[in-house]
Amino acid sequence: MHPGIIAAQAPDKTAYIMADSGHSVTFKTLDERSNQIAHLFRSLGLRRGDHIAILLENHPLFLQITWAAHRSGLYYTAISHRLQADEVAYIVNDCGSKVLITSIAQLPVAEKLLDRMPAVKALFLADGARAPFADLNAAIAALPTTPIADESTGADMLYSSGTTGKPKGIKVPLPETTLETPGALFNLLKALYMTPDREMRYLSPAPLYHAAPLRYCMNFLATGSTCVIMEKFEPEHYLQLVQQHRITHSQLVPTMFVRMLKLPEAVRRRYDLSSLVCAIHAAAPCPVEVKEQMLAWWGPIIHEYYAGTEGMGFCTISPQEWLIHKGAVGRAILGQVKIVDDEDNELPAGEIGTVYFANGLPFEYHNDPAKTRSATNSKGWTTLGDVGYLDAEGYLYLTDRKAYMIISGGVNIYPQEAEDVLITHPKVADVAVFGVPNEEFGEEVKAVVQPVSWADVSEEFAQELLAYCRARLSHIKCPRSIDFERELPRHPTGKLYKRLLKDRYWPVSTRH
Repeated sequence: MHPGIIAAQAPDKTAYIMADSGHSVTFKTLDERSNQIAHLFRSLGLRRGDHIAILLENHPLFLQITWAAHRSGLYYTAISHRLQADEVAYIVNDCGSKVLITSIAQLPVAEKLLDRMPAVKALFLADGARAPFADLNAAIAALPTTPIADESTGADMLYSSGTTGKPKGIKVPLPETTLETPGALFNLLKALYMTPDREMRYLSPAPLYHAAPLRYCMNFLATGSTCVIMEKFEPEHYLQLVQQHRITHSQLVPTMFVRMLKLPEAVRRRYDLSSLVCAIHAAAPCPVEVKEQMLAWWGPIIHEYYAGTEGMGFCTISPQEWLIHKGAVGRAILGQVKIVDDEDNELPAGEIGTVYFANGLPFEYHNDPAKTRSATNSKGWTTLGDVGYLDAEGYLYLTDRKAYMIISGGVNIYPQEAEDVLITHPKVADVAVFGVPNEEFGEEVKAVVQPVSWADVSEEFAQELLAYCRARLSHIKCPRSIDFERELPRHPTGKLYKRLLKDRYWPVSTRH
């Protein structure tokens, strides 16, 4: 259940490979280096329950650092390297980090934090030294490669992306179990997706600072699987890596599916993907037509789940189930899904309301009891803020985020429906739909489209897209106008920073 056990059994087996550079690390090295970093944490006075912060790209030392913290009983907060200095400083201080580990590539932001992190007692670079940042490799060179005397199980404490305000730290209780004891997520993955009867090779195409890529890599490493880490997702490179490394398992987000489907047919058919036995997707809604195309291409190996960093509940659906319940994100296997109206009344099957989990796992938003309360209703059920409904068999269908709902002339409109239609147009690379001011109706529907080719941008193309949408959806759900952007502000994990687009159309005084 951790690299030390695997290293004792197969020291020379490859633990992970960095896709672009080809740099590989064995389980022996992962075990020894994570032990050395754990000793470093103890030498700095860090004890169980303390926090470290990691500001790294997908770096060769990333997983060595997280494993070191995990086996030291620490909370480890991986921070998006896409954030600016003010945002990073807020997270470092909010989590109470005592150590910050970053890289030369992140110094333009990290150096702006030097006088803004009063609790941080040590600064390290993962790939060199530049005062006051010490060289992490030099700092651990003489430290023992054996485990620290007081090993215990730590946990990540990750922050939400902050699309609707300041990021929120999601804190779970530290496990009281030993490192050898499987955690709840491991047990879920083993039951649902893993194939312990055969060699597993896991491809991770997303940033490790995000919850799912980090947690899945950690858990697949715990089984002795080899992980291939993409520094950055590129659709054809992903296919090439599946073929090259005979990948068996991978987790993606729907935007990655869309980008691969936009590749020329000859390119898509060029690569042998027959080694894949399980492709998992989550993090954002997947349009039905996109998933149908992926299943036709990859076969019935695409599994979906609905959950959040908070870990309050977990829904899952197999490809076979999805073909019967198209559009569903699954049935609950952790917690119980409840659909609730604005008065906290539970709604019957088929009626749309806020999605809650009852009897889920405990969590809290760090230093924000008000936010924790706002995610909890009068019955003690908790929500991620999504809207949806259950069918008669208990399958959950999401309609949109509650915060994205458009109210136009008293009618509730969920922009995801129009987004799901427009993304299937062959000339559309990405799309965002949201409400903008309208004097008569309060709001009207607006679409912002990222075209596959900027040469297509014209008023005629906008009218073509409007007609395409109206031919497939009720006109009231369709955009009344379309603007174009060269690139939408989408996170590599699939989450769209819709607020950054929407704010351009709303006066500051009415943005709430």
